[in-house]
Formats: sequence, structure tokens, C-alpha cells
Amino acid sequence: MSTFEEDLILDAEDDRKTVEYIKNYLPQELKDRFTEDELYYFIDVIGEYYVDLLDKHNDDEEIDIDVEEVAKYVAKQAKKDKMGEFDPEDLRWVVDGELEYGETQN
Repeated sequence: MSTFEEDLILDAEDDRKTVEYIKNYLPQELKDRFTEDELYYFIDVIGEYYVDLLDKHNDDEEIDIDVEEVAKYVAKQAKKDKMGEFDPEDLRWVVDGELEYGETQN
């Protein structure tokens, strides 16, 4: 197996664990609001947001992640990509969950 294939498998496993973490992190009233496919989509969009954020900053600068801005971005992208219309307030929980999962991995 090539390194590329191994990386893909590790990325897929990390995404699965992230989605599971977020599903457990969401408050009860939101648990049924998002499908698993939507959560996978959200973490991809969140990742794109982070890459764009990194591209815009110097290595010397500390990056401050504004959860509200990320949630608005995800809602906007979801609408643009015809995934549906989502309330940024609900998506804040997804963004928070993704960040919390990342913290548990460091």
C-alpha cells in the first residue's frame, strides 16, 4: 500500500471519528437535525475555511478562529452547494464540536 493510500485511509478514519464526536457533542434538540452526510459535508467545508484562513495569514501571526464566522461561512456554502439552508446558530455547535475534537487530538 502506498503512502498516499495510507493517508487517505487515515483521513477517512479521522473524518469518521470527527463526525461521531460531533454527533455526541450536539445538544439533544440538534441531534436529529443533521444527517451523517451533512456532517461530513460540514467538516469538509470547515476544513476549506481553515485552509483559506491559513493562506491569508503570516506564519508569525496567531490565528484566532471566530466560530460565528465559520458557521456563517458553512451556512453560505451549504446554500450555494444546494445542500440546504441551515441556521448558522445551529451550525455553531458543529463548528464547536469540530474544534473540540481537534483539541482532544493534540
